[in-house]
Amino acid sequence: MRRFAWLAALAAAFLLGSLWGPRMVGAEQTGSPFQNLSIFTRVLAHLETGYVEEIDQDEVIRGAIRGMAESLDPHTVYLDPAEYAQLTSDTQGRFAGIGVEISVRDGWLIVLSVFEGGPADRAGLLPGDRFLHIEGRPARDMRIADAVRIMRGEPGSTVRVGIRRPEVEDGLEMTLERAFIDVNPVEAELLPDGVLYVELAAFQENTTRELRQAIDRAVIARREAGGEVTGILLDMRNNPGGLLSQAVSVVDEFVPEGLIVSTRARGGAVLQESHAHRRGTRPDWPMVVLVNGYSASAAEIVAGALRDHERAVLVGTRTFGKGSVQNVIELPDGSALKMTIARYYTPSGESIQARGIVPEVEVEQLDPRLVERARLDGERQLREASLRGHLDERTEAALAERDRTTPRAEGDEDRPLFADDHQARMAYETLRAVVTDRTRREER
Repeated sequence: MRRFAWLAALAAAFLLGSLWGPRMVGAEQTGSPFQNLSIFTRVLAHLETGYVEEIDQDEVIRGAIRGMAESLDPHTVYLDPAEYAQLTSDTQGRFAGIGVEISVRDGWLIVLSVFEGGPADRAGLLPGDRFLHIEGRPARDMRIADAVRIMRGEPGSTVRVGIRRPEVEDGLEMTLERAFIDVNPVEAELLPDGVLYVELAAFQENTTRELRQAIDRAVIARREAGGEVTGILLDMRNNPGGLLSQAVSVVDEFVPEGLIVSTRARGGAVLQESHAHRRGTRPDWPMVVLVNGYSASAAEIVAGALRDHERAVLVGTRTFGKGSVQNVIELPDGSALKMTIARYYTPSGESIQARGIVPEVEVEQLDPRLVERARLDGERQLREASLRGHLDERTEAALAERDRTTPRAEGDEDRPLFADDHQARMAYETLRAVVTDRTRREER
C-alpha cells in the first residue's frame, strides 16, 4: 500500500495547489493535467483492496503507464526493462529472432524489411506481408513491442505465423526457426564501369563507418585499375530507418554545407538543426538514390536532404512517411519511455509525416517473371540486327566497350546484374544517363 499512499499524497498536493494557488482575474481557465490523478489513485485503491485476486502492483502500474503512452501515437511507447534491452540490442545490430523489421499500417502489423539470409528470408517473407497471427495470437491491433517479444527467442526454437500477402487470395502459414541475426547495414559492390552500388539496409551505430570504408575501398580499387569512381547508386529500399545521428552523418558524406534536417517540437519551435560540414565531403560524383514504400524515417531524412540539395536524383516509389522523432528516456528501474518529441523537416521545410517523399523518377517494381518474359520475347523478335550480314553503324570497339561496362550477375555472364530487379535497373540506367550528360557538358 506504500505506493498507493504516495500517489494519494501526490494527488492531494496537486489538488491543494489548485485550491490555494493564486488566481489571475480574466485569465483563461485551463484544467490541470493532474486533476485526474485522484481518479487514478481511487481505481488503484479499489483494485488493491477489492479485486478477486491479489494484484501485481508493478504490473498494474506499468500497464497504466503503457496505456497512457499508447493513447498518443503509434511511436510513443513504454518499454519495460526487457523491451528496452531488446531495443538496445537492435541498434547494435545483433539479436535472435526471425529477421524482420515491422511497423503498423491501418492497425495491422506489416513487414517493412527482411534481413538477408535470416529465417524470414529463407521462408520467403516479403516486405508488405501482413501478419494475421503470431503464435496463435491475432495480430490485428497487436503492439509492436508485443509482436517483437513473441518473435524473439532462443536460437533453434520455432515461431508460427500466419500472413496475408497483397494480391494473394489465401493466407500463408509458416513455421520459422529463430536464429541469431547479424545485421550488416551496408553492402557494396563496385561495378565494372566504376559505379559503386551501395545497399543501405539500416541506420545503426556503425552505418556511417561501414559506408566510409566501402567508399574508400572502391576509390582505391579504381585507382589501382587506372580509373576513378564514376557514380554512386544508393539503394535504401526497405530501409526502416534507425538512428537520426547516423542519417545526418551519411548525408554529411556527400553534402558540403547547408541544412540537413531540422526538428520542430510543440508549436513549431525549432528543437534542433543539423548542418553539413565541408571537411571530409566526398567528390561530387553523380548520384542516384533508390527508395520505395518501405523506406522510412532516417532513410527519408537522407533521401530528402540529398534531393533538396540537388545532390542526387531519387528513383522508385513514394516513401513510407514516418516523419516524427522519438527520444528514449531511461527510467530508474531499467525501463524506458520512447516518446515522440518532434517532427523532422527536410532542408526545404517539407514535413514528411504521413506524406512520404515522391521520387523525381517514379518506377514501380515489376514481377521478375514478367521482366524475364519480356527479355526473352525481345530476343526472339525478328529485327534488322537479326539478319546475317546486316549493316551496323556501331563499331566493334563500341560493342566491346558496352559489353565491358555492362554489369553481369555473378556466375551468369549473359545476364545484366539487375535483370530481375526492374527498379534497380532503371535507377542504374538513370545514373548512367546523368554520368553521360555531365561528361558531355564538361567536354564542351
